Amino acid sequence: MSDEDVELEARLEEQEVFEPSDAFVEQANVSDAGIYEEFEEEWPECWEGAADLLDWEESYDQVLDDSNPPFYEWFTDGTLNASTNCIDRHLDERGDEAAIEWVGEPVDEDNVTLTYSDLHEKVNEAAAALRDLGVGEDDVVTMYMPMIPELPIAMLACARIGAPHSVVFAGFSADALATRMNSADSEYLVTCDGYYRRGDPLDHLDKANEGLEGVEHDTDTVVVDRLGRNGDDFGHDLADDQHDWGELMADHEGAEVEPVDRDAEDMLFLMYTSGTTGKPKGVKHTTGGYLSWTAWTSQAVLDIKPEDTYFCSADIGWITGHSYIVYGPLALGTTTMMYEGTPDHPDRDRLWEIVEDYGATQLYTAPTAIRAFMKWGEEYPDQHDLSSLRLLGTVGEPINPRAWKWYYKHIGNEECPVVDTWWQTETGGMMVTTLPGVKDMKPGSAGPPLPGLDVQIVDTNGDEVEPGRAGYLTVNKPWPGMLRTLYKNDERFIEEYWAEYSDTDSSDPDDWVYFPEDGAKIDEDGYITVLGRVDDVLNVSGHRLGTMEIESAIVGVEGVAEAAVVGGDHPVKGEAVYAYVIVEDGQEESDEFRAEIVEAVEDAIGPIARPEQVIFTPELPKTRSGKIMRRLLEDIANGEELGNTSTLRNPEIVEDIRQVVQGD
Repeated sequence: MSDEDVELEARLEEQEVFEPSDAFVEQANVSDAGIYEEFEEEWPECWEGAADLLDWEESYDQVLDDSNPPFYEWFTDGTLNASTNCIDRHLDERGDEAAIEWVGEPVDEDNVTLTYSDLHEKVNEAAAALRDLGVGEDDVVTMYMPMIPELPIAMLACARIGAPHSVVFAGFSADALATRMNSADSEYLVTCDGYYRRGDPLDHLDKANEGLEGVEHDTDTVVVDRLGRNGDDFGHDLADDQHDWGELMADHEGAEVEPVDRDAEDMLFLMYTSGTTGKPKGVKHTTGGYLSWTAWTSQAVLDIKPEDTYFCSADIGWITGHSYIVYGPLALGTTTMMYEGTPDHPDRDRLWEIVEDYGATQLYTAPTAIRAFMKWGEEYPDQHDLSSLRLLGTVGEPINPRAWKWYYKHIGNEECPVVDTWWQTETGGMMVTTLPGVKDMKPGSAGPPLPGLDVQIVDTNGDEVEPGRAGYLTVNKPWPGMLRTLYKNDERFIEEYWAEYSDTDSSDPDDWVYFPEDGAKIDEDGYITVLGRVDDVLNVSGHRLGTMEIESAIVGVEGVAEAAVVGGDHPVKGEAVYAYVIVEDGQEESDEFRAEIVEAVEDAIGPIARPEQVIFTPELPKTRSGKIMRRLLEDIANGEELGNTSTLRNPEIVEDIRQVVQGD
């Protein structure tokens, strides 16, 4: 057994079982346990039901074309428009019903309710404005925006005119924006003057402008005035190639834009995610497969109905917000909520106040947040009536049983099923989780694969492991929501996701296996417990960060000779960044230099990547071939017993580093 296998085994634990209530099962969108067998027998035609959740301009000819793996095509020759599916088709029955409930951070500020009619009007105006700026079909429009209503409006406007969007998380740095715009050849940016964080206005436009200086081609920028009079102190003046969102919308008031028919395989959006090479990967998602997948999983797993008020606390800058704030819920015609602020401002009951005020029926949030709620105490949710909640969900990272049970008891009152969902940016939507109206729940275990998915846990040779043993999660059949490739990089697409367990010379789809680089175990009931990453990508507060990207930022600091970054356990973030740094001769190992390194990481990537600790060391533990043994650095960061050091060329350095970290 490899060292990685031993590590995975050590993290296994026994689990209890919880049943969904009869009341929930009776009203659930999916409650027939026969769905698993049905989907297996009818695969891939089983996914026609997902496609039937959408309106198609032209019907598809074939559910799946698997003739050129791993470049699978779904719902071939079908055409549709995502904007039409998320807005227009709901107007007759739900035109006056809320599509988006937006809650701004300042509590005394007016919040915004956008009905489906309102959303239709604003999306058409934005689509007309973007089109008049020169945005055409297949032009990538970048959005560098916080959680404000203009973000989904801009996304849906792009979808309406057939222009893929690329949303960059507002917390990312100027350099991160420039890198992504250059990679996507994006000539258009939609951003804003600023936004609020913990009651204070933050200047965002200066950061966007700094990023634009690094873009290698001309751009047109549209700027939303979020702060109004509170942003006057920032002294923003728009450049000649920058346009005021409000003025553009006023100029196109009442505009009607005919939706562009898009082929099912046409790109809907790009989303850049961290990779092990240090260069972010442009994940390409298409219109038909992705939208059908998010709609189906929203209905089957989150149990979303049109009359619901559904609350996902994620940021639209990440894939969760794309799939389960915007596209999935709106495709189903429900009311989806957006919150600009943080859960603890102005007080630690803010989220529960919102749930009560709006009568939220589902809450989909991250284990990071749940651990923070636990730390703050149950007195905060106890102050509010949370009885409107019908279902709870977790996303972004595995949740431990203790946090799961706290969530189930104190937020769900032991009545709401908890769906612990495993998936990735690349998968487009949920892959492993319980169907809440069908399956029992096991705290700490995500659950079985969704119907129609072939997920196996294998060893390093690709052979299935026995129940209870640790291994590596693989997906052995394609699914509609899957990424189609990496933007302009088919070779990297194959290398990163398929090469490990596939016969890459074969044209037989049975010889191709998707490997997401997560460790997992499976029990006798087919429930999968995801144990975390096995590659060089960290999961900080549910956000994936490439170690190479962070290391590159550190090595770029003058005076740094070498760096290695690993993840360490953190009670709130789940995983925190630990940086081991070798300085150049003559560079002082000072607190001031530590602060300079931390600042460099924040500038290059964003505060989300801020190192928890910067450890100076004269050497890094390396094998005789020169490979850094990050596993040992993780052991040190977590205060665990050190693993085998016999393969190191410098085994003595491990103990030296341990003493520095622990202050021995």
